[in-house]
Amino acid sequence: MTPDAVETHTPKVLVVDDEPNICQSCVKILSKQDYDVRYALNGFDALKLMEEDLFDVIVTDLKMSRLGGMELLSQVKETHPDTRVVVITGYASVASAVEVMKMGAFDYLPKPFTPHELRAVVFQALSEKQMQQQNQELMTRTAKKRATSHQLIGSSPKIQKVISMVEKVAPTDSTVLIYGESGTGKELIARAVHANSRRSKNVFFAVDCGTLSGNRLESELFGHVKGAFTGAHKSKEGILSLADNGTVFLDEISNISLEVQGKLLRFLETREFLPLGGTTPQKVDLRLIFATNTNLETMVKGGTFRQDFYYRIYVYPIILPLLKERKTDILPIAYHFIKQFSRSMDKNVTAIDDNAARRLLAFDWPGNVRQLRNVIERAVILCDRDTIATEDLPLLGEIGDLDNLVEATPATNEELKQVKKDIRRKAVEKVEKNFLLNALIKNDWNVTRAAEKTGLQRTNFQSLMKKHGIKLPNK
Repeated sequence: MTPDAVETHTPKVLVVDDEPNICQSCVKILSKQDYDVRYALNGFDALKLMEEDLFDVIVTDLKMSRLGGMELLSQVKETHPDTRVVVITGYASVASAVEVMKMGAFDYLPKPFTPHELRAVVFQALSEKQMQQQNQELMTRTAKKRATSHQLIGSSPKIQKVISMVEKVAPTDSTVLIYGESGTGKELIARAVHANSRRSKNVFFAVDCGTLSGNRLESELFGHVKGAFTGAHKSKEGILSLADNGTVFLDEISNISLEVQGKLLRFLETREFLPLGGTTPQKVDLRLIFATNTNLETMVKGGTFRQDFYYRIYVYPIILPLLKERKTDILPIAYHFIKQFSRSMDKNVTAIDDNAARRLLAFDWPGNVRQLRNVIERAVILCDRDTIATEDLPLLGEIGDLDNLVEATPATNEELKQVKKDIRRKAVEKVEKNFLLNALIKNDWNVTRAAEKTGLQRTNFQSLMKKHGIKLPNK
């Protein structure tokens, strides 16, 4: 889905919050995107406005004195099922996030949020709405072929094979195992399977198993009862229960302990599970999708992955190609990201010049599509014209310079010393710049937050930015 596709009419957005200044700020931010934006100070006024006009997206606060966001969401989904609802709140928690998504919210945006985050989530909601409308039209036109909703870009044989596999497995309830290196788009594939399944209108929950220890992962997935372990002061509903009728995506499953593997195996066989400390089995109807970048068969032979669990999840493996294995897709993907970031940043970057395109195609992309996305995001930020040039791809240029130094053949000991010195300097510069840009982008270019997350003093972080000539973009 590209930004051009949502411009068939002026999108209408309704902001609902009981704080007038928040409403006015949101209207100001979104009006710059050429959206028709209105606001209401409570849920009742919002419903009155919806009787007079049709809105594509509603951005509503969760906690309001008169008809809160949860109640408004419930009524909107009943009377205007095609309207996308984004819930904003200062009361952020996994449970409430899952609950609003389970009720049909498009996304969940905790306060405080930045203008960039607000613009991005509204654009994504509009894109998804238009995409589903197009799919519905295609299904009406050709009943023989079911239209597939996904954001998989490319025409290479390898990615077309992946798309075909998604189309075939999505309508079923079969377990899917996605193999792919970091950055190849494993979660994107999982979301595509969910979006084209009978569960598409229900919650999709992604869990990174690599970030949770065995006990914590078990508690998050299955929940626990009060007193199940030290610190369990009250019962907690698990993800499997909260995601009933939806899809749960478990990424990096090579990190799951043997004990949790056994419990997941039992769940796959019976569709029942026991919360930690519980005695009554709970039964739910949901689909599990697994993903890994590790050879599980090797882990089975080494005794670190259960053989029975491996065979139970190895029903429908989808193997994702590396980006360097589908070079013909690099530019189409790059242009997709250019449109996405230009729109969300309110910039007019529309093209890539020939030299920059050659540099993109020549690079090996060890970080795959995620790395290309980050490079294009930085390029759009840096670009002051309508066309991206090589100067907007500084990291790729530095990599080329470093490659040239590595390939150099010194003739004397002095030249050898100089080349080694230059390699160290270039490598450190590249790592430092990557470090800074990654922290800034993850924290929406908030220097204080980026410094705090990386463990640096703000003054030291700013000194590094100055050293590498990194400036904050105008927003």
